[in-house]
Amino acid sequence: MTSPLPSPPAASVLDLAPVVPVVVLADAADAVPLARALVAGGLPAIEVTLRTPAALDAIRAIAAEVPRAVVGAGTVLTPGHVAACTAAGARFLVSPGWTQALLTAMRESGVPFLPGVSTASEVVALLERGVREMKFFPAQAAGGTAYLRSLAGPLPEARFCPTGGIGPAIAPEYLALPNVGCVGGSWMVPADAVAAGDWGRIEELARAAAGLRAAGGTCR
Repeated sequence: MTSPLPSPPAASVLDLAPVVPVVVLADAADAVPLARALVAGGLPAIEVTLRTPAALDAIRAIAAEVPRAVVGAGTVLTPGHVAACTAAGARFLVSPGWTQALLTAMRESGVPFLPGVSTASEVVALLERGVREMKFFPAQAAGGTAYLRSLAGPLPEARFCPTGGIGPAIAPEYLALPNVGCVGGSWMVPADAVAAGDWGRIEELARAAAGLRAAGGTCR
């Protein structure tokens, strides 16, 4: 039987869902059931971070076995990471910061990417290079919603995925900002649920997160 083709990429990773799950996996065997639970809950974009040795195998498994998922790689730090992640099937790349070498490699990869910024100067530098979609990190520590709101006036063309210290109680405050497309977070993939294989709980948390923007409230 022929496997279904992956869903076509959206115009922007920032527009796939209000929340991008930030996933850290110690065991690649958990990748497929976890991804299926997140997709079933309405969160198709999944950022698997390169924080464990299992990350590339997890990306590879999700790309091969969960066609409705748009799997990406996070904590991308070097051109070598870019090459390894795209070879594994990553459909977008996320970095906590950027250098010119890393930015060039991400641009040449042919997949969407979100370089990390935390200052106005970094935002301006990316805009000069034609990059308008970015990760704002670490969001809460770098000034939170007040800082992003202050950037919207002078730099309205920049759009952000804030990540870092964001939970369900404050995510709607970020999503209400005109320059925020989505937020990144890990509250819908608690470590104890992953360890227990409680995919039903993860699906419920994902569904609540997927409804954050429409509901305009919080999920717990």
